[in-house]
Amino acid sequence: MNKDFEQEYSVFQAALKIEDPWYVTGYELDQEEEKLHIYLDYKRNAQFICPHCGSSDTSIYDRLPEERTWRHMNFWQYETHLHAEMPRVKCGLCSKIRTVVVDWSRPRSSFTWFFEAEVMQLMKEMPVAAVSRKVKEHDTRLWRVFHYYVNRHMDEIDLTNVKRIAIDETSSKRGHNYVTLFVDVDTKRVIFATEGKDASVIKTFKELLESKGAQAESIKECCCDMSPAFIKGIEETFPNAEITFDKFHVMKMVNEAVDQVRRQEQREEPLLKKTRYLWLKNEKNLNDTQKDNLLKLKDGHLKTAKAYRLKTTLQTMWTASPAFAGWYFDEWYQWAIRSRLEPMVRIAKSLKKHEGGILRYFVSKITNGLLEGINSLVQASKRKARGYRSVSNFIAMIYATANKFELEVQPHG
Repeated sequence: MNKDFEQEYSVFQAALKIEDPWYVTGYELDQEEEKLHIYLDYKRNAQFICPHCGSSDTSIYDRLPEERTWRHMNFWQYETHLHAEMPRVKCGLCSKIRTVVVDWSRPRSSFTWFFEAEVMQLMKEMPVAAVSRKVKEHDTRLWRVFHYYVNRHMDEIDLTNVKRIAIDETSSKRGHNYVTLFVDVDTKRVIFATEGKDASVIKTFKELLESKGAQAESIKECCCDMSPAFIKGIEETFPNAEITFDKFHVMKMVNEAVDQVRRQEQREEPLLKKTRYLWLKNEKNLNDTQKDNLLKLKDGHLKTAKAYRLKTTLQTMWTASPAFAGWYFDEWYQWAIRSRLEPMVRIAKSLKKHEGGILRYFVSKITNGLLEGINSLVQASKRKARGYRSVSNFIAMIYATANKFELEVQPHG
């Protein structure tokens, strides 16, 4: 091999990180198709590791009859493909005959590590259909890569120390299709997501814990909304867990009751037209004009104003001392049921039935606020997963986006 030829090929070898005993033997540049084909071979005295037992006591047995091809990251504008004939080795230790594992790709993949790393990063940042067009690969193949790395990452998460969890559901598609998320409150990671939102999802989560060496009895705190299915599932599945009802969900329910009062009253009270968000938003989130309008209305004789005062009073409870929280809630409840505002009476009675879980907040200090933040990432995941063909694709995107894990481009061990 002359020096110019050797230097030219060494550029490709260095760029591809091809290591001994493999080396570049040639290339073809198809300018019309904008494809670069690079051909690899191995030294005849090469010593490979046995893929079965890891022994280095191997000898080359034969070659596979068909050439293998791997898609690599582009060189400039050229779509790059690596080609090699694969040797099989016979192991002197285990006596198995196996096809060698190459350094530039994982087994049974038709992509290189670096191409897969690039695809993973793009899929976390862009709609999958756009990634498919950009790299000129069918999205089914890209999803297969995505699932491999996401599953590998999730399999490595240690669940044996999980003691406090938050549970919430999010819609996976339009209509009544839901995915339930389980978050480790202490590590702030989504540790499980599954289709559905009934009591069975709690049991499915328990099965995951036990499959990874954790015990249901280790779960001490669960935070969720007032879904009867979640309550039943937790009580039946996690006997040692105390339930905290998410305070943001509680206030959302109260907000809905306030809005019902407003809708009923505005039929006869023109002052209430176009005021919906004055009563629903926190006052600090209103603009100056909205604050002025609220100031004129909130202390008046309106039924909606009375409902609003009930809401803000309950909102203040969350800052109360734990020693006085029970008394505070009971005083609020008595006021609400005497208010003669039917939506407020109804919500007060509902909250009273769940008083224990509401007041548990003052012990556990757990909320689903973390999940609310994750949910914004989940909604972004929906947009990125445009055209996903299954709920499992959506769940994989949730794991990757919410947990923000980084892809390792080299195999483990």
